[in-house]
This record gives sequence, structure tokens and C-alpha cells, in this order.
Amino acid sequence: MQQPDGHHLAELNVGRLLAPTDDPRVRDFMQALDLVNGLGKRMPGFVWMMEGSGEPGTGNTENALNGDPQFVANLTVWADVASLERFVWGTIHKKFYDRRTEWFEVLGDQHFVMWWIPEGHVPTLDEAMDRLADLRDNGPSRRAFGWADLPAATEWRKKVCT
Repeated sequence: MQQPDGHHLAELNVGRLLAPTDDPRVRDFMQALDLVNGLGKRMPGFVWMMEGSGEPGTGNTENALNGDPQFVANLTVWADVASLERFVWGTIHKKFYDRRTEWFEVLGDQHFVMWWIPEGHVPTLDEAMDRLADLRDNGPSRRAFGWADLPAATEWRKKVCT
């Protein structure tokens, strides 16, 4: 999917923590949230991030899905594919991404989606979940897609992300 003029890239990543947010098994992840999210917000090309309460060490984990406090979502907007890739694969985020199986269940369903939004639009969690459902139900399209559908996603291809 090519980036349309006047559009930014929105992404949603959902996961279910192996334990409640105050459990020692997810402590390293929870303690890194402020660092990683703060870095993301300072990255060139960062546009917007869904926020939680602002309570230190919680990130946006209060945005639980389906009433399950361990099922959390991350929703961000980036200027372009290169900006998101630079953050995901070229910063300390990659170190925590590589450790994700220590803190998150392996989900059988698709749990990551991207889509183009008009500049200035702020996506809602409901909108993002609708895009994720569309990708699960219908496969990649201009409405909802993944890394493999973005020709400009060069870092993802180098990392052979699964």
C-alpha cells in the first residue's frame, strides 16, 4: 500500500499480558513503558499516541480490551512508514520487542494492523479495533494491512518479522 498524499500511518498492536500489570512476571515490561513511550514521542515522524491516565509506569495499559485488564492495546500515528520502522527496529524498542514472549501470550489471531488516515485525524480505539477485525476477516486491503503489504517497509523485511 502506497501512502496517499495528505495521510499519516496509524497502527494498532494488541496483546494479552501473561499476568496482571503489578505482577513480578511483567515487571520489566511495565517499568520500561515510560522509557519506550517517551522515546517514541520524541522520534522524528511521531504524530500521536493513545494515552492512559498518565500514572507513571502504566503507559496506556488502562486501555484494556473486552473488560480484560491484561488485554491491552497500543495505538499510534506516524508521519510515514520509515518513521515507524525507525522507532520499532532502530531504537531500544527492538530490545523489548524481542522479549515480548516473556510478557505476552502468543495470540492465535491477527493482533497488529495499520491503515492510512487523513492528516489531523485522531483514530479511536473502536476505529482501530474495527480495522483489525477487517484485516482478520477479509485479509489485507487499502482499509487494513500489515508490514508485508507496505513496499516501503524495508527494515521489517530485513528483520524477517513474524
